[in-house]
Amino acid sequence: MDEGCSRIRRRVSVRKRNRRSLESVFAALTAAELKPGDEEKEDEDEETVAGSRRRKTMDVQPVENIDSEEDMFGDYDSFAENSFLAQVDDLEQKYLQLPEHRKHATDHATEDLCSESIKHNTLSITTVGDCTELKIDEHTKNQSGHEDVPIDPEADVLYDIPSSQVLFFENLYNSSNDLGDPSTEERDWNSSSHKTVNEELPINNVEQPQQTDESSSKVRTSSDANRRKSLKDHLKNTMTGNAKAQTPVFSRTKQLKETLLSEEINVAKKTIESSLDDLGPFYSLPSKVRDLYVQFKGIEKLYEWQHACLTLNSVQERKNLIYSLPTSGGKTLVAEILMLQELLCRRKDVLMILPYVAIVQEKISGLSSFGVELGFFVEEYAGSKGKFPPIKRREKKSLYIATIEKGHSLVNSLIETERINSLGLVVVDELHMIGEGSRGAILEMTLAKILYTSKTTQIIGMSATLNNVEDLQEFLQAEYYTSQFRPVELKEYLKIKDTIYEVDSKAENGMTFSRLLNYKYSDTLKKMDPDHLVALVTEVIPNYSCLVFCPTKKNCENVAEMICKILSKEYLKHKEKEKHEVIKNLKNISNGNLCPVLKHTIPFGVAYHHGGLTSDERKLLEEAYSAGVLCLFTCTSTLAAGVNLPARRVILRAPYVAKEFLKKNQYKQMIGRAGRAGIDSTGESILILQEKDKQQVLELISRPLENCYSQLVQEFTKGIHTLFLSLIGLKIATNLGDIYHFMSGTFFGVQQKILLKERSLWEITVESLRYLTEKGLLQNDTILTEKGLLQKDTIHGSEEEFQYSFHITKLGRASFKGAIDLAYCDSLYRDLKKGLEGLVLESLLHLIYLTTPYDMASQCHPDWMIYFRQFSQLSPAEQNVAVLLGVSENFIGKKASGQAIRKVDKNIVNRLYLSFVLYTLLKETNIWSVSEKFNMPRGYIQNLLSGAAAFSSCVLHFCEELEEFWVYRALLVELTKKLTYCVKAELIPLMEVTGVLEGRARQLYNAGYKSLMHLANANPEVLIKTIDHLSRRQAKQIVSSAKLLLHEKAEALQEEVEELLRLPSDFPGIVASSVEKA
Repeated sequence: MDEGCSRIRRRVSVRKRNRRSLESVFAALTAAELKPGDEEKEDEDEETVAGSRRRKTMDVQPVENIDSEEDMFGDYDSFAENSFLAQVDDLEQKYLQLPEHRKHATDHATEDLCSESIKHNTLSITTVGDCTELKIDEHTKNQSGHEDVPIDPEADVLYDIPSSQVLFFENLYNSSNDLGDPSTEERDWNSSSHKTVNEELPINNVEQPQQTDESSSKVRTSSDANRRKSLKDHLKNTMTGNAKAQTPVFSRTKQLKETLLSEEINVAKKTIESSLDDLGPFYSLPSKVRDLYVQFKGIEKLYEWQHACLTLNSVQERKNLIYSLPTSGGKTLVAEILMLQELLCRRKDVLMILPYVAIVQEKISGLSSFGVELGFFVEEYAGSKGKFPPIKRREKKSLYIATIEKGHSLVNSLIETERINSLGLVVVDELHMIGEGSRGAILEMTLAKILYTSKTTQIIGMSATLNNVEDLQEFLQAEYYTSQFRPVELKEYLKIKDTIYEVDSKAENGMTFSRLLNYKYSDTLKKMDPDHLVALVTEVIPNYSCLVFCPTKKNCENVAEMICKILSKEYLKHKEKEKHEVIKNLKNISNGNLCPVLKHTIPFGVAYHHGGLTSDERKLLEEAYSAGVLCLFTCTSTLAAGVNLPARRVILRAPYVAKEFLKKNQYKQMIGRAGRAGIDSTGESILILQEKDKQQVLELISRPLENCYSQLVQEFTKGIHTLFLSLIGLKIATNLGDIYHFMSGTFFGVQQKILLKERSLWEITVESLRYLTEKGLLQNDTILTEKGLLQKDTIHGSEEEFQYSFHITKLGRASFKGAIDLAYCDSLYRDLKKGLEGLVLESLLHLIYLTTPYDMASQCHPDWMIYFRQFSQLSPAEQNVAVLLGVSENFIGKKASGQAIRKVDKNIVNRLYLSFVLYTLLKETNIWSVSEKFNMPRGYIQNLLSGAAAFSSCVLHFCEELEEFWVYRALLVELTKKLTYCVKAELIPLMEVTGVLEGRARQLYNAGYKSLMHLANANPEVLIKTIDHLSRRQAKQIVSSAKLLLHEKAEALQEEVEELLRLPSDFPGIVASSVEKA
């Protein structure tokens, strides 16, 4: 037999016979019975029969593949040629005469599917001599000793359909082309009958297995042994295969869409791997991605720099990259395209690190729609949200969007579970933050660990304000790309008294005269507005937008009120209806409360924006500003580093942030908000300054950006100490030599010559390890002594010293797993231990105290009268908590009356005060009433709440590592959830959706959307009409986020089921057999 024919997945041998009956039966039946009248009758019953046939087929239990003689044929496996073929004829006659099978032949849904597949060459049927080559069911292997050629299931939509049905559907397709033409029908049936006779029988077997058994049992004659064996084996294989196969029900449209997307992804993947210049439909991505950017973000074309950056050789070769452009230059889009390439083409997970929770949530809302459409998960790691280690997905990949702190914990968990190589790409926005305090130290640790443990993970860093890029390049082993591109031209101005100067680097003193302000001020107005702010803002509002940056929060509110007092009444008429709607919505989300300042300023289109606002208020005001309802924001510098709210004109009220003089990086970020791409032709920034600050400001605008320096050693407890603890805990480096080697590769290691003047890197390494050992977080084999290790004249230790090894203690492991600041890990352990002696569970107060953040307590300044009033209202059980902590009512009373008293631990007293705030908030769930009771800004209370939720999550992980604290585990899970949402229980499922805060959750709940399933199945257009002040973009984002979250939960449950049913890898039988093979 020809070798090419023999290599098939399942063989169907067709014996040549000269018996006329086989052909004549089909020919006669086709010509005589398939008349037009019959066709119409068959068409009428088409849907009913199709459904019943599918049900009947799917209900059949798969038949096991049996190799013994006692199989589905019983003992009757001897067939004489004449009687067997005669029986075949009889069965064919019966089969074709059955009405059900005649109707079966007219199932047009199956016919459409088959014809579509044949058109796409998904079914290959070739007849050569005595061999029919088919691509069919994987479940049945050829048992006649021939080799099999594996067939890719994804390449064939009819892959799981039995061969008999494949050929049957093909004949239906051929005959349907010439339906009503008897001669054509006769020709088709005659030509195919020779091939299909042996394949028609198994259909009968699938649907009526008992009938086959009975008919075969009647045949008992002898024949040639070889022929008998051949016939039996062939028929047995064919029937067993077809009995096992089930006919799947396909959605043809969905199948074609998925096939097209899969093909494009495969093409893109091959293109990336080949590193050719031609990158496929859309930068190595399916064309659907380009369509989604048009649909969701209105982006039809990339800027030239974006195209140049994406086509860099270093990007194609997956080298690490740092790129820097001015604010509003479109940096994020490049990162998004690179992330999608990793997720869709290379099939790896991606981590995106962003500086603030609000930006994380904004990014998740924006990318959830892409996740739903393109089949990947978008997971939030911010505050108390995030699972460690992340869920291991079977098929879909995950995009983790994280804050700096949560990103670090995520990377730690991936290293610990040996899954760090599953992370294909890490994107860091605002890379310059690596030089900013403890958060910079955490970011540096995260990147250093990735570089050290995974050679396949690519790192992309971006920023608008980078100067000493060479150091960062050396640290990240990265290429650098920069451009001065800005979609809108930016003009910088300085204002001194009533004169405006344009910043000009070519001028002698750095500025040139521009114009005089001609706004007429009365003497009264000059006193109210000495800086001429009203004159500057009225040049652009209300038709264009304006931002006024102020040094302090209080100044923001004062400036907003002052401007509104001077503005004419005409401004009240601009978008009057929409502004009333904003006020109404602010009241709704705040239980009827409204800030008196906003009540006065919003009718003029003016509002303040700073940390004193709640998240709900801030979000609503930002939406109103973006829609053009509000035209002026007075804000603090945090807005520049946070959400993207551009303006035609940006005014800097003074060259100060709080009491500190402005830095060049801060200045650049603020003025970078000027000019809105696609709306404004130019953007303007005006810095107001006094004569005394003129020289300093001129130096500021002419000097380069500040360098960023490693904070690893400056922030000891959150920096180098935490790093060493995690290195040893994760077994990345456990001896002195490896730890020193790791440190040499950090950003600090690159800058050690600049940063270290008096001590060497070796000395700092040894000192830090000794500190951790003395604190009980590490244990080492050899005592680190001054004499042995700290030789002032040596930079490196001896070979023996390099081998000193360390291992982590239980307390050390708990501290690094819980991401606890090492400055507080001792205090936390003591407090939890003491709590076990008399944990008060009659109320939540004691647990809340244990999860109140230490760092916020140290900055707290209690109002003693309020403290005393709240203390006196406590129940006996709650007062018992204070007694256990050593704080008495007498002490608080004396402090309130101003008496000098004995010293009590200030941190405990302050922490208990903040616990009262949180406890009251959980009971009332109304920030406004709590703000009034404790005379605290509502924004501060909300920050306290989110800080407590995050710390509660950390304490939970801390307790999970220490067996003695088992009692806290279940308690803290529930408390963390309460602190995270701080709403009535029924709103929690809705608030799990990114971007849905309390106010919005209440609106949705009142409108009947009471669960995640409701939101996931909601129609965005209906939501817009039902929910007040909800834009189409927001509605779509809410629905997409809900769908994604629902899919994540379903996938997690499915994986849990599969894990439970999977045979363990360490199962005794498997282990034994593998040992035997070895």
